[in-house]
Amino acid sequence: MFSTEFLLSSLIIVMLPGTGVIYTVSTGLFTGRRASVAAAIGCTFGCVPHLLISILGLSALLHLSAEAFQILKYLGAAYLLYLAWGMWRENGRLTIDEKRCQQGMQAVAIKGFLINILNPKLSMFFLAFMPQFVPLGSPTPVLHLTLLSVIFMLITLVVFLLYALFAGTVRDYVVGSPHILNRLQRGFAVAFAALGAKLAMAER
Repeated sequence: MFSTEFLLSSLIIVMLPGTGVIYTVSTGLFTGRRASVAAAIGCTFGCVPHLLISILGLSALLHLSAEAFQILKYLGAAYLLYLAWGMWRENGRLTIDEKRCQQGMQAVAIKGFLINILNPKLSMFFLAFMPQFVPLGSPTPVLHLTLLSVIFMLITLVVFLLYALFAGTVRDYVVGSPHILNRLQRGFAVAFAALGAKLAMAER
């Protein structure tokens, strides 16, 4: 029912570095493996509304409504810039507090959720990507799209969890070097700012 082309395409798309990947990896490096897993879960579930919108065909309405697209786009860009500023501001003052990290798992997951839900390009992507793998003449296209979406979500979750575990492992080697942490933190801050600017300038 699910073609090899769909599985490979989904895997490649999910593995490409984007806001979710950068957020998951940066969380793992600076906060720890558990927080990175929470970030991965949050980012994954941030795709759910876009998938539902695509399945219901509301992406077409979003595409037609320039004002709705612009509002969501600028909210997403502003949020990414906010994350960039927060990370840059903390530069040189990063501390590892395991108790605080454990208490903030929900907040980490919510941030990841917001990163993806505030990106209107995801709805456009799913609207263009998913229908390609629905067989012509399928008697239940909505059901087929739903199953494809579930598989895509599972692939996303697995890949993001692997990124999270990788980042948590690498953290053990860099946490003892303030210089490396400073460089990484500035690098991720710049990456978030660049992604925010790119989203702000994106066209439908």
